Amino acid sequence: MQELNLDEIRKSIDKCDKELANVLQRRLSLVLDIASYKKSKGMPVKDAAREKVVIDKVAKMVENPGYEMAVKNIMRSIIDQACVLEEAAIKEVEIKPYEIGCFGPEGSFTHQALEDFFTGKEYVRHHYNTFEEVVSNISNGTLDYAVLPIENSSTGGITDVYDLLRKYDCFIVGEQQVKIEQNLMGIKGASLSNIRTVYSHPQGFKQSKEFFKDYPKMEQVPFFSTSRSAEEVAAKQDPTIAAVAGKKAAELYGLEILAPSINYNSNNYTRFVVISRQRQNVPNANKITLIIAVKHETGSLYKMLASFYHTGLNLMNLESRPMGDKSWEYYFYIDVSGNLTDPVVIDVLKEIEETSTYCKILGNYCAYERKD
Repeated sequence: MQELNLDEIRKSIDKCDKELANVLQRRLSLVLDIASYKKSKGMPVKDAAREKVVIDKVAKMVENPGYEMAVKNIMRSIIDQACVLEEAAIKEVEIKPYEIGCFGPEGSFTHQALEDFFTGKEYVRHHYNTFEEVVSNISNGTLDYAVLPIENSSTGGITDVYDLLRKYDCFIVGEQQVKIEQNLMGIKGASLSNIRTVYSHPQGFKQSKEFFKDYPKMEQVPFFSTSRSAEEVAAKQDPTIAAVAGKKAAELYGLEILAPSINYNSNNYTRFVVISRQRQNVPNANKITLIIAVKHETGSLYKMLASFYHTGLNLMNLESRPMGDKSWEYYFYIDVSGNLTDPVVIDVLKEIEETSTYCKILGNYCAYERKD
């Protein structure tokens, strides 16, 4: 068997890349012709049916069936970038700052996650009171990106967000983690002994449940968000009410912290996802989120999970959500390590698609790496 020569292989790859660059350049120039035609006819940029036909057609041109999934993903990325060029050509305007949605008002933990993830980027921030408002405005094209909490290290997954991602057909393009420190806060002059009513998001109460066992007379009132709770306390100016929220909210609304760090777990983090209307090709992506449903029969879930195990892919999270229209049947939301261009991942996903009743890739993105 002839010994492989790395330098020779790389020279061959460089030659292929040059040919690929020339082909891509020709294809993208034709895209601009398409943009001119669509503009003259008032046609939309996106044509999902046409895109699927193109992707499937190109994938079938590949002689090696093992490369089909990779080719589909590459073509998806090419078409997405082509649409960006088309939109810019049709609008004939400079690229505008990102329109980004945020759950909760200014001063919330989601606001902090947004600022951390989009550091150095130009954007216009929009605040919403409900998860569904955020996701629906991604789906209808009002927003370019949005940031939503999806999991807390103390209280687990935020199931409403999982359901909305499937309902509105959105995609995860990144994630951010924020250390959560909940504090009991009131107006200036308020004292812990006089507090009778406390506002907070249900997650804030869950994360502080041990604290409230010592204060059974405090009525816990669920509110839109931790930050809105602080805003409400500041507006009422009542020394008998308080809020559970972060320090940033206390500073923003001029409140005093009556009891700091009341969350029972000092290692308390929330994972936030960054979502978009379209799936994106993220450089160096190493985490995949999937929605999978399996046959309602003995061993089907085990077989699906075994596919990941036998190939050495790390299963990072598993959440189940009821289907709704089928009693006792579930969608499984799975986070697993990997990149969609990896042959091992391609094989696993192909196997799962063939054996599952539903399989959708929600995104392939870079897992957040904590610095502490």
